[in-house]
Amino acid sequence: MVTPSRFGMQVLLAWALSSIPVAFLPSFAALWLCLGATLLCFWLIDTVMLFTHRPLSITRELPNRFAVGEKGEIHLSLHNPNRNALRVIVFDGIPAEADASAMPWQGEIPAGITAHVRYHATISQRGESTFHTVNLRVLGPLRLSWRAYDVPLEQQVKVYPNYAPVMRLSLLATQHRQDQMGIVRRPRSGSSRDFHQLRDYRQGDSLSQIDWKSTSRRLQLISRDYQEQRNQQVVFLLDSGRRMRALDGEAQHFDHCLNALLMVSYVALRQGDHIAVQSFGGADRWLSPVKGIHSMATILEHLYDAETSQAPSDFSEAAERLMMRFQRRALVIVMTNLRGEDAEEIIPALRSLQARHLVLLASLCEGSVRDAIENPVTDFSSALQHVAARQYMGERKDVLAHLQSHGILTLDTTANQLAVSVANRYLDIKAAGSL
Repeated sequence: MVTPSRFGMQVLLAWALSSIPVAFLPSFAALWLCLGATLLCFWLIDTVMLFTHRPLSITRELPNRFAVGEKGEIHLSLHNPNRNALRVIVFDGIPAEADASAMPWQGEIPAGITAHVRYHATISQRGESTFHTVNLRVLGPLRLSWRAYDVPLEQQVKVYPNYAPVMRLSLLATQHRQDQMGIVRRPRSGSSRDFHQLRDYRQGDSLSQIDWKSTSRRLQLISRDYQEQRNQQVVFLLDSGRRMRALDGEAQHFDHCLNALLMVSYVALRQGDHIAVQSFGGADRWLSPVKGIHSMATILEHLYDAETSQAPSDFSEAAERLMMRFQRRALVIVMTNLRGEDAEEIIPALRSLQARHLVLLASLCEGSVRDAIENPVTDFSSALQHVAARQYMGERKDVLAHLQSHGILTLDTTANQLAVSVANRYLDIKAAGSL
C-alpha cells in the first residue's frame, strides 16, 4: 500500500494553489499543466523505486518473562539489504493490553546496516500475550510517498503477577532489613523454636539460653542458639470467584491477593516451610506443597495465567476439597472479599477446616467503601452512601467477630496493606508456636 508523504502533500498543495493566479493569467495554463505532469512523473518514479526495494528483515528479542505493570525491554533488529539508505517508521505489534510510549520508532537505516531498536513495554494483564506482525512504512527516495507493508513476526510471551515487591524483599532480606517493608520480626517464645547450635555467650542472652553443662566443661559461658520451627505447612485458599473482580485502584482484588500471596510465600519459603495453593470459585486449581526458595518459580508458573470467573464463591466446597487433599496440619490462609451475606456459609466452612488446621481469613476491604464513610456528608446522595457503607461495614464486622469468637484468626485490610499484614500475621503465628 502506497500513501503520500507529508512532503508530497505539501508539493501537491503548492501545485493546486498555483492554479489561482493561472485562472487570471490563462497564458500560464500550459505551463501549469506541464508542471503537474512533471510532478505526476516524479510521483510514479518514486512509487516504482519503492517497489524495487527489497523488504527489511526483522528479528525481535523478548525478555524471558513479563510482570504485570512492570516494564520489559524489547529488542528489534532491522536489517537493510538494499544499496541505499532507507527512511522508515516501525510500529511493533504489541499486545492490545500493552503500552509502549516509544512506539512508533522513526529513523534512517544506512545501506547494508542492521539498526537496533530497544524500547520498553508495560503489559497490564496476566496470562499469555501475543506480539503480532510488525508494521513498516518506507519512504521513497524522492520523499514523495510511503510504502506500507507488514512483516509476520508472532511471538507468545508469559505475563506473570507483579513480583517486584518480592524481589525488593529479597534484596532487603539479604541485608537483614525486612522491617523496611513493614514486615516485623517480633520476639519469639521458646515453644516456637528448635535447637540449632551451641555458641559463645553474647551480651544480652537470657539465662535460660545458657547451657550449663557445656559451660562447666569449657569453663566459659556457652549459649544455646535456636531457630524457628521449619517444615511446617502453609496452604493458600484463593478465591477466584466474581466478587474478586472488584477494582481497587487499577487492579482487581484478585491481583492484589496474588501479589500478597507471592510475598508471603517468599517469606515462608525462607523460613523453611512448605507452600501449597488451592483456588476456588469457578476454577479448582491445586499446587501441591513445594519447599525451598527456588520454588518461587514453580509458584509463579502455577499462578501467572490464573483468572477470575463469573461463578459464585463456594466456601463449603472449597473446604471439603482441601480436607480431602491435605491431611497434615497446616496454616490455611483464606484470601477473599468478605460480605455480610456470607455468614451462613463461611462460618461452618472455616470451622470445619479449623478441626484440623489453623485458619486465617484475610479479607480485602474496598477502598471506595471506606472513602464513603470518611468523606463528609454534603447532600442527600452522599448521606445515602454514608449510611449504606456503614451498614455494609457493620455486617462485615459482625461476621468477623463471630469467626473470632470460634478461634478463627481474621484480617480485614485494604489492598495496599494486604501483603504486609498477612506476612506479619504469619510471622506472629510462627513466633507464638501456634502452628
